Amino acid sequence: MILARSGAVAVIVGGLFAASVCTTVAAKDAALASSGLPIPRYVSLKSDHVNVRAGPTKDNDVAWVYTRSGLPVEITAEYENWRRVRDSEGAEGWVYHSLLSGRRTAVVTMKSKDGLAPLRENPDSTAEVTARLQAGVVAQVKKCTSNWCHVAGNGFDGWIEQQRLWGVYADEKVD
Repeated sequence: MILARSGAVAVIVGGLFAASVCTTVAAKDAALASSGLPIPRYVSLKSDHVNVRAGPTKDNDVAWVYTRSGLPVEITAEYENWRRVRDSEGAEGWVYHSLLSGRRTAVVTMKSKDGLAPLRENPDSTAEVTARLQAGVVAQVKKCTSNWCHVAGNGFDGWIEQQRLWGVYADEKVD
């Protein structure tokens, strides 16, 4: 069974991969894993071709392939050099640690797919809107403070409400 994923859109080639859903806790309250880093935590994909396996060895089948570098994923478990990751759609699988980056990115989320999230000049709901971002847009997270995140991407740079992002925890501070 192979499933190719590009951004938030999945193309099913074989069958469906059953995803388990994990309860998320704030990173500051997380347990430390064997790597010495907290679980859960957000990271991003390092390359445009990342195999996601059904289990934490190369002997396990490839369940799907991510085809977009920079996509944020949440590490929900570790086993030796393998990381169980969950994406913004809730799909989970195992990825080799060297295919992941500590670079923080996030996906814009909206209640309705046709909604747009305002990007502002400053971290203030009355600040000038500099752009409007669609659900599924991936942005680099530069900084998060007081429920606002400074994000940048291809053709945009500004502040967005933290609740509009998947890839940062509620009230998380990112420097």
